[in-house]
Amino acid sequence: MIYLVATPIGNLADISLRALETLRAVDVIACEDTRQTIKLLNHYQISKPLISFHAYNEARALEQLVRLHQEGKEIAVVTDAGTPGISDPGYSVVQRAIRDGIPLTMIPGPAAFVMALVLSGLPAHSFTFRGFPPRKRGQRLRFLTADREAPYTLIYYESPYRLLALLEDALTVFGDRRAAVANELTKRFEKIYRGRLSTLLDKLRTEPARGEYTIVIDGAGNGTGGEAEQDRPHAHGADDA
Repeated sequence: MIYLVATPIGNLADISLRALETLRAVDVIACEDTRQTIKLLNHYQISKPLISFHAYNEARALEQLVRLHQEGKEIAVVTDAGTPGISDPGYSVVQRAIRDGIPLTMIPGPAAFVMALVLSGLPAHSFTFRGFPPRKRGQRLRFLTADREAPYTLIYYESPYRLLALLEDALTVFGDRRAAVANELTKRFEKIYRGRLSTLLDKLRTEPARGEYTIVIDGAGNGTGGEAEQDRPHAHGADDA
């Protein structure tokens, strides 16, 4: 059996009892970055062999997982944080397991984009998660333009190095829509900035960028006109991971 196990996105206390039971029971754990996963395992006093499984060794590591399954091993697959299969190699595990008839299940848990969507205050009944936009500006503009007429809420991930560039391009493509930027979710310095894209840009230009960001943008025709809202940053008191 292969288990896709969701892990905390920041606060280590957010792991489920079932996830812990599974990690203790399997024979081996495949993870994006062994240095990140070992912090979680050490915190809960779990000792298991780790296999590095990331975008740069995906094909080779996947074959190793298949061989381990054929040997009768129980395997857990985790991402650095959150739910496997979202912006990480977990998708290829699912595809291969379906193709080869390998038993597969999932231990559900945190996903940063879901938390950011709910806390954004933007419509959550219809949305699309778009992952990381392209790094180059021309490709990123085309990527965003494909979403310009979408009526549903749009969600993106971005690194601290390209956060401002993404917001600037989003303002160019979408106009001054309502949006939210989430950072350090579930941690001590958790912040949710809400407002128009222009307001968020002004605010975030004055702050050092750290950690991964989740950007939530209103869909086409959903309250994009009218007076701009004031951004309201919130810092919550969750403990650091």
